[in-house]
Amino acid sequence: MNIDVIGAEENNLKHLDISLPRNELIVFTGVSGSGKSSLVFDTIYAAAQAELLETLSTYARQSMPRITSPRVERITGLSPAVAIQQRPLSKSPRSTVGTATDIYSFVRLLFSRIGLPILSASDFSFNTPSGACEVCSGLGMALQINRDALIDWNLSLNQGAIRHRTWKVGSRYWNIIKAVGLFDMDKPISRYSVKELASLLTQPPYQYQNKVPGFVQSFSYEGIASRILKRATDSRGGKEYDEQFLLEGPCEACGGSRLNARARQVKVGEKRIVDLLSLDLVRFRVFLEQLEGEIARTIAEPTIKRLRQLEEVGLGYLSLNRSTDTLSGGEAQRIKLARQLGSVFTEMIYVLDEPTQGLHSSDVDMIAKLLRQLAAHENSVLVVEHDRSIMKIADLIVELGPGAGKRGGEIVGIASPSAFAQLNTPTGQLLADHEFVPVPRRRRALKRSIRIENAHLHNLADIDVLFYWGVLNCVTGVSGSGKSSLVSEFMRTNPDAVLIDQGGVGSSSRSIVATYVGAFDGIRSEFARETGRDPALFAFNSDGACPQCQGLGFIPFEMHFLGDIRQFCDACAGKRYSEEALKYRYRGRNISEVLHLTIEEAVNVFERPDVRERLGLLNDVGLGYLEVGQALGELSGGERQRLKIAEKLSSKGHIYILDEPTRGLHAADVAVLLQVLNRLIESGNTLVVVEHDLDVIKTADWIVDLGPGGGSVGGKVVASGTPEQVAAVSKSLTGAALRPKLRPE
Repeated sequence: MNIDVIGAEENNLKHLDISLPRNELIVFTGVSGSGKSSLVFDTIYAAAQAELLETLSTYARQSMPRITSPRVERITGLSPAVAIQQRPLSKSPRSTVGTATDIYSFVRLLFSRIGLPILSASDFSFNTPSGACEVCSGLGMALQINRDALIDWNLSLNQGAIRHRTWKVGSRYWNIIKAVGLFDMDKPISRYSVKELASLLTQPPYQYQNKVPGFVQSFSYEGIASRILKRATDSRGGKEYDEQFLLEGPCEACGGSRLNARARQVKVGEKRIVDLLSLDLVRFRVFLEQLEGEIARTIAEPTIKRLRQLEEVGLGYLSLNRSTDTLSGGEAQRIKLARQLGSVFTEMIYVLDEPTQGLHSSDVDMIAKLLRQLAAHENSVLVVEHDRSIMKIADLIVELGPGAGKRGGEIVGIASPSAFAQLNTPTGQLLADHEFVPVPRRRRALKRSIRIENAHLHNLADIDVLFYWGVLNCVTGVSGSGKSSLVSEFMRTNPDAVLIDQGGVGSSSRSIVATYVGAFDGIRSEFARETGRDPALFAFNSDGACPQCQGLGFIPFEMHFLGDIRQFCDACAGKRYSEEALKYRYRGRNISEVLHLTIEEAVNVFERPDVRERLGLLNDVGLGYLEVGQALGELSGGERQRLKIAEKLSSKGHIYILDEPTRGLHAADVAVLLQVLNRLIESGNTLVVVEHDLDVIKTADWIVDLGPGGGSVGGKVVASGTPEQVAAVSKSLTGAALRPKLRPE
């Protein structure tokens, strides 16, 4: 039996038909926006979920997530499906690796049964009043004052030593400090005694009586830091301004462990629970393996099994107390993958979204082995992937395209890896070892340096690191080696640096691509100039909106236990505009028709320079296939990141930080991305890029390679220099992967 998809039309799929063999490893690939996720996740997985929900009672379905049936004529050969995607495990600050994997439940059970002194299992939970730290309430983090930001130590109070506007010289609160009479107003703060400084910053509220005429006679004085921290945790205004004087750091009371003093003193053998939670998973497993006694072994054995599964997916460097909101998408996905390794189910459908994301090239073989293992257990494994190594171990490759957006949504190739290398498609070229990105003939000159000293965030080992202005700097290393930590230190010491990530763009669900790059105002002005009407008539959020759907183009219906549906608005037929607005045309097109043009098409429609320039930037970053009116919420992570890059293309003199900009990109797309990155540099900007893609790394001017491993065995500079210099370092895994890529064309 096969999985047969007939007439799939989700997003850009063009009434697509495909028959997929079951119980095989199938890789879906193609350029960004070609329809891969639309077929695998939005059609096959969504249909499997919808069918599964149909087997449940109406009562049960009311408490389940709502699934909208995909736009497809028919799908047969389905079975229960599991999606392993690049999504956060939890946004809750209370979620940790330990709680997300259920391992922490076993740890609490272990300490409640054989730990001394004896406490209950709930006493070791930081999510209960009996176990949580009294100060941070189990969060492990607490707001602290950034004293250097708040105080100019070389100035006196009379000279304006307090940088916060509430205490500026002559203000009410500055006068209160003066009236208290505890401070020498002319002495530099750097010369204050410990007691004087404590009074200025942390004194609790105290009621004073003032005897000086002309001032408030009775008033309350509170230390500056105490007052700012109090305001940060209540509902009063001014919080955004206060953020510049605040730091989030480990709670001083519990040391970041989240647990109260009672729980922290209990020991199993010579180890407290907080000691074990801070170990990496490998060392924690070794501790469990050494425990003796029937009770300890009964609890330890299933825990060890789960720990080994996490090690199998390359996460042995994590610790159980690591917050899940600090994990990368790739790390979160591998935790989900680890959960499936011990499953005894067969005939399942597993759908995975780029499981190699966030992995060093030396770790990809590990993922390949796990995918083959899932398929070997008589499961159908459907993987959206761009990595050549994963494609080569697949049973079947499906390439969508030929282009992106309107130009995609079709099957352009379906064959075994060996046969695919004979096809003249982007993936065929990739499997035939075609290099889409040549090695640069020369590197940019390294002139002015940016020095990071004693970097020690997380696992960084007090390292000194050099970066350079006006070039492409790459930070490389295996997963968990400290790359993100180093970038955080870079941003802390270079606060003007701009992060361009794959996070959301725009705060409104109505935002469109043209609005984000500043082209829609010009488009509406052109319509107004041509027709003599107000520009607001051509805005679907204003006067021109369809009165029935309010400019949405659809009417949302909540179907309770069924998936919510969107029905095209009958009044405007999905066009978003009123009849009045649609009467007017610019060069033969009404405003709705213009919004449905691709960026490439629209550039040639408008002569207005600012519109052509802003839309042209989208063309330059490879997003010309998007529609002018495409909603920002419909974009992939890679598309969002390139949209942000497009916005920055005309700027100069900045430092831009990019975190894995090749995520979601085919090798053919990476070549386009590199052209854009080089254009940013040529405009006078500096780039610091965290990356695993060897095509990006080999074009870098300067590489900082961290490692040698992850977690406690990472955080050191293994190699730094040009790609050729790093490739010559024998102990560098990045260097080893680079060597075959540095052959000149």
